[in-house]
Amino acid sequence: MNVALFIARRYFFSKKKRNIINIISIIAMIGVGVGTMALIVVLSVFNGLEDLIRSLYGKFDPEIKITAVEGKSFETNAQFLDRIRKTPGVALLTEVIEDNALLRYNDRQMVVKVKGVTDNFFQQNQIDSAIVDGDYHLKRGNQQFALIGRGVQYQLSIRPENPFSPLQFLYPKAGKKTIINPENAFRQLGIQAGGIFAIERQYDDQYVFVPLSFAEELLSYGNKRTSLEIKTDNLDNIDQVKSDLQKLLGKEFNVQDSEEQHVSLLRAVKVEKLFVFVTFTFVLLIASINIFFSLSMLVLDKQKDIAILASLGADPGTIRKVFLLEGAIVAFTGAIVGLVVGGTICWLQQTFGWVSMGMSTSVVEAYPVLMRPTDFLLTAAAIILITFLVSIRPARRAAALTIRDNL
Repeated sequence: MNVALFIARRYFFSKKKRNIINIISIIAMIGVGVGTMALIVVLSVFNGLEDLIRSLYGKFDPEIKITAVEGKSFETNAQFLDRIRKTPGVALLTEVIEDNALLRYNDRQMVVKVKGVTDNFFQQNQIDSAIVDGDYHLKRGNQQFALIGRGVQYQLSIRPENPFSPLQFLYPKAGKKTIINPENAFRQLGIQAGGIFAIERQYDDQYVFVPLSFAEELLSYGNKRTSLEIKTDNLDNIDQVKSDLQKLLGKEFNVQDSEEQHVSLLRAVKVEKLFVFVTFTFVLLIASINIFFSLSMLVLDKQKDIAILASLGADPGTIRKVFLLEGAIVAFTGAIVGLVVGGTICWLQQTFGWVSMGMSTSVVEAYPVLMRPTDFLLTAAAIILITFLVSIRPARRAAALTIRDNL
């Protein structure tokens, strides 16, 4: 192997006049380097987008969410809730009532999602850090307030803490089918707008948070809840807590962690990342075809050298290794440069955010980038495999040459 590596290096770093073989090798090296760099950058951007999605939804979603398998609500009582609270690892339990309702403000109206929550809701998440106007508290003394998404505010032109224009929520009364005065078929309750939040458009354009007691009265849910949100005392124990809760509640309930609450979206991002990896791997394969041509031409050019090596006692395996290593040197030189340049570009984007999203309404100013060691390892593994595939045939041809035909 040491002899084969020495000869391969001599061929690669030869100081003789450059010929077409050297030019093709340099083109192959540049192609592998550019492809490697592009693959690292694109994979890191997908990692950044995935991490951004998790961080955005992490402000809204609980660590563990309990919902009914059938129907949109389920009955609760003090004993039922105490059993959940006493489960090892459960730090907080928030009761939730969520349903659609009609929201009126002055002469405008729209359908929104009303989410009634208990007082400890804001200990579950980071919505308080997403407040852009007003205050996030739903209760101040004996007065109740609503927390509104920025999109809802824009649609209805809502002014927070305006005592002269409270929010009016309307929800259909059960069994009412009167047509003489349609408004009699709706239960109507008013509440003051206390604050505005901005998380992500999906939430900003439709959600309004209210105290649980207000939602109970408006929606007539009584002891029913649409979900229970759990905060654990240690993030490392989420899987164990989720498993214990599932055993406690049985098959009638879904117990989901933050990943499972958005499994479709995160799976879509991962599938897109996989297709990008496969596509760019094919690009690397095409770029590496130049290695095949350069090695094939090198075998023809070095036939006499191969015959001399064979006459000196080099077996076919050693000759084959020479050309395999020659291809590896070309590919790995380009790959190492590509990995370094790609990593540097990602680091610069992470540090300085030079490439912006180009939209004033975007949740972040610059494209998110996150480098992961696994991406570098997978890229390196792909290059090793591709290099072997394109080098094996020329190496075998070199090993099959006979001394008699070439001396």
